Amino acid sequence: MRSKVIIGFVLTLLMSALAAAQEERSEINLQGTGLFTKDATGNGVLQRGTDTGGFLVGYRYHLNRWLAAEGEYGYDRNTQQFFGTAGGFSRIESNIHQATGGLVFSLPTVRRLRLSPYVLAEGGALVFDPTNNRFGTVAGAQRQSTGVFVYGGGADFPVMRHVSLRAEYRGFVYNTPDFGLRNLNTNTVTHAAQPSAGIVFRF
Repeated sequence: MRSKVIIGFVLTLLMSALAAAQEERSEINLQGTGLFTKDATGNGVLQRGTDTGGFLVGYRYHLNRWLAAEGEYGYDRNTQQFFGTAGGFSRIESNIHQATGGLVFSLPTVRRLRLSPYVLAEGGALVFDPTNNRFGTVAGAQRQSTGVFVYGGGADFPVMRHVSLRAEYRGFVYNTPDFGLRNLNTNTVTHAAQPSAGIVFRF
């Protein structure tokens, strides 16, 4: 009797695993990105981030047909430029690492166009890490992390059974970095736009 129960339990687990595999609940994405930061002004300082590009990789797990959880890592490099009211100018080149996670909500499929749209809301951190390039740094500049709220959306277009193309927009809301230097602190919240396109693998 006990052996029948064990066999039944094992068969149930196997059937559940096969069903989950057929549903293709997991995704891995790789995208090329742009990064466009809004200027910020405060404490007599104008801060401007140069436009740049980078990449984004992530994993998404579908909890059901309309809700998924995902984690993302992204990398960019740009230069933060600081203009003072007295005519001073500073710039700090830095690597920008993003680590975010949150929820993705699937929208009804546009069958005529074969598009699967979605919206997302996430939280996480941006890490600004100075490159110490002698032509793009300020003495004393330190690595700095700041919390970030991410919103956005996108759409997937299937090209094969397990492969889709993805176009996405992510908006970042966060406190401007000052790299630990008080004279570069604008004490403001800024916004960065990150459009991207890439490929998705489902399994």
